[in-house]
Amino acid sequence: MKRRILLSAAAVLGLGAAILPFSAFAAEPLSVLLPPWVTLPKEMTDKFTAKTKGTLDVQTLGWDEIRTKIVTSMMANTAPASATEMDWSWVGQFGSANWYDDLSGVLSDDLKKDLPTTSIFTFDGKLIGVPYNNDFRILIYNKAHLAKAGISAAPKTPDELLADAKAVKEKAGVQYPIGLPLSATEGSATAWYLLTKAFGGDLFDKDMKPLFTEKDSGGYKAMAFEVQALKDGLIDPASTSLKDVEIQELFKSGKITFDVAGWAGNLAVYSDATKSQVAADAAAALIPNVSGKSRTIGLPGALGVPVSAKDKEAAHAFINWMLDTETMEDNYLKLGNLPTRLSVLQKLNKDGKLQQGDMLIAQAGLVEPLFPSGTPGWYPEFSAAVATNLNAAAKGQVSIDDALKAIAEAAKEAQQ
Repeated sequence: MKRRILLSAAAVLGLGAAILPFSAFAAEPLSVLLPPWVTLPKEMTDKFTAKTKGTLDVQTLGWDEIRTKIVTSMMANTAPASATEMDWSWVGQFGSANWYDDLSGVLSDDLKKDLPTTSIFTFDGKLIGVPYNNDFRILIYNKAHLAKAGISAAPKTPDELLADAKAVKEKAGVQYPIGLPLSATEGSATAWYLLTKAFGGDLFDKDMKPLFTEKDSGGYKAMAFEVQALKDGLIDPASTSLKDVEIQELFKSGKITFDVAGWAGNLAVYSDATKSQVAADAAAALIPNVSGKSRTIGLPGALGVPVSAKDKEAAHAFINWMLDTETMEDNYLKLGNLPTRLSVLQKLNKDGKLQQGDMLIAQAGLVEPLFPSGTPGWYPEFSAAVATNLNAAAKGQVSIDDALKAIAEAAKEAQQ
C-alpha cells in the first residue's frame, strides 16, 4: 500500500498519529461493546496494548442484546460503553435521537475514499459510525456435498437451489441441506430481505409503500420459498429457534450444504482448518436470482461514540486502531470480518489471503443498499415485525398471506 495511504490512515481521526499516546487513556480499561463476531482474541488486544499502552474492557453481546442495552442506557442518559457497535440498521433511530457523536470532521479525504460505506452511517449530514466490518451477503456452499450429488456448478436461480438441495439430501446424505435462520431475530429478517431481491423484488416503492403482499411479489415468493423448504425437509425444523451465527456453526460442522445468506467474510473462517471441519470444501458463488443477474445487500457494521461516553479520546484511538491495516487483516483472517477499506481488500487479494477473492469482489460490485435513501428511523419496528411474523409463518401459526399483511401494517404504523 502506498505511503500516502498509510499516512492518511494514521491521521484518520485527525489526531496526527496512528495511535494516541498513553496519556489519552484513563487508568481504567477502555469500555467497548461489540457483537460475538468481533470477540477480539488476546493476540489482538495485546497488539492494541503494545501500541497504545492502554487496555480494553471488551463486552460482547448478541446483536439484539446490544441494541437493547444501547437504547436502555441512552434513555437513562448513560453510555453503555465508550465505544460501541453501530449497525447500519440503527442509523436512523440513533441519529434522530442524537445519541452519538458526529465523526464527520475526523476522517481525512483519502480515508473517506478508502471507506465507501461511510455514506450508510451518515444521518442528517453527520457521520455517527465509522465502518470496520464490510458485511455483504454471498452464497456459500459445500462443494464436496454437491460433487457427491453429481452437481458440477453452484445454483444460479432459486429453483436450481431447491433442486440441488433435494439432490444433495437424496444422494449425498445431508439431512437438511439449506441453512437459513427462522427464529424471531434480526438475522432471519435480513435473510428474507436478501431472498426478496433474489426473487427480483424490493421491500418498498419510492414512497415507502410495501411491495411484498401480493403473491407475484419478490417478498411473497421469498417467504413462500423459506416455508416450503422447511416443510419439504430441506431446512432443519430447529431453525425456527436458531440465530444466524448458529446456522454458521452448522455449516462449519458439515451438517448443511448451503449457507444461503452467507456473510462474505465468513469464508475466511469456513476455510480455516482450525475452526472448520469443511475447510477444504467451502466455496462461494453469486447470490441466485430469477433474472439471471445477481443482487445482494450490504449490511456493514461500524463503531460509534455515545455523546455521554467517557474517555472519548481513547475511544477515538480504539476506532483508529480498528482501521489500521494490520488490525483489519487480523480481524479478517482470525475472525472473518471483511475489511471496509478498499486498499486492504485489494492487498489481501493480491497477497492471496482473500478466500474466494475474485468471487467476493464480483459480488461486492453488485451490492445494493436495503434503503436507497438511508435507513429510516422506523426500521427497528419494521424489522421486529418481519422477524416475529416470519417465525410465526415458519411454525405454521399464521399463513404467509397473514404474516406479510401484518408486516405491511406494522410498516405503515411505524411510519406515522
